[in-house]
Amino acid sequence: MLRTKDIVDEKDKILRQKSKDVEFPLTDEDKENIRLMIEYLTNSQIDELAEKYCLRPGMGMSAVQIGVLKRYITIVHESSEGHFDTYVVINPKIVSESKEKIYVEDGEGCLSINRPTVGIVPRCARITVEGYDMDGNPVTIRAREELAIVFQHEIDHLNGILFIDRIDPKNPFKYKDTYRAI
Repeated sequence: MLRTKDIVDEKDKILRQKSKDVEFPLTDEDKENIRLMIEYLTNSQIDELAEKYCLRPGMGMSAVQIGVLKRYITIVHESSEGHFDTYVVINPKIVSESKEKIYVEDGEGCLSINRPTVGIVPRCARITVEGYDMDGNPVTIRAREELAIVFQHEIDHLNGILFIDRIDPKNPFKYKDTYRAI
């Protein structure tokens, strides 16, 4: 089981590297990493398990966050009380995005950033992501609002970008009146 301590901290230079495309079939190690990432994300959103195992809550994780420079992400989204939708996308690419921009009103967070941060992270309100499932089959996912933000955040990780890079350092709340808060 992954624990919070197993997640790479922002001080580690690996987070600034671009991840490599994954070849199929997936290795047993990649399959196990994906299983562990999903387990962590699910448990971290169930209060009693998060408390029991001291897990920081998270919705998404990229392979680089566990020290693996490969292009795969996992997202566990609580779509309704106690019901989770799980997404695993190998070699994900954003192929379309809305012009409308949004941001997380309470601030975006990251399992790799263990300090308070403030500022608006502009994100597209709707996106379409293409990639592959664990068996190498093509997948297309249309995401909006919160789910779209998580996909953009995790795909950024694969490109060596952290959410704090998207906050304007001179004016962290620059887009407050321009973009829609969610």
